[in-house]
Amino acid sequence: MFSDVGTLEILTLVIMAIVIFGPDKLPKLIQDTMGFIRKVRSFADSAKEDIRSELGPEFKDFEFEDLNPKTFVRKQLMGGDEDPLGLKDMRDTLDIRSVLDDKPAAPVNGHGRSGSVSFDKAAGPAPASAGAPLAVGERPPFDPDAT
Repeated sequence: MFSDVGTLEILTLVIMAIVIFGPDKLPKLIQDTMGFIRKVRSFADSAKEDIRSELGPEFKDFEFEDLNPKTFVRKQLMGGDEDPLGLKDMRDTLDIRSVLDDKPAAPVNGHGRSGSVSFDKAAGPAPASAGAPLAVGERPPFDPDAT
């Protein structure tokens, strides 16, 4: 939330606080603000504990972070930390910097690729029967440009 606030903005806020509230009232204001934040946090923690106790033992592994839509979708579709679709492998092999720098990408699943694209019909992709047959349980090579 505050990751985009720079040092100049923080310095401006401090100077404005000193000018508006004065150096004699500023420490008391900071103490009151911190006390308020502590009370809100303790209220939120007690509310979470009350909700967990009211839900009962069947929801003992319930986490409030799972209510975040991204976390919910990841947990429901991907099975939590598991990666049944192999998306982690795809993310690891995809190197966007090499695409932006016009450098050839790293080989994907042991198969090299050139960084250039040819629109000639003669230089099209090889037919699927030209490659070596896959072993039992082996995943076919993934081409991020083909998807």
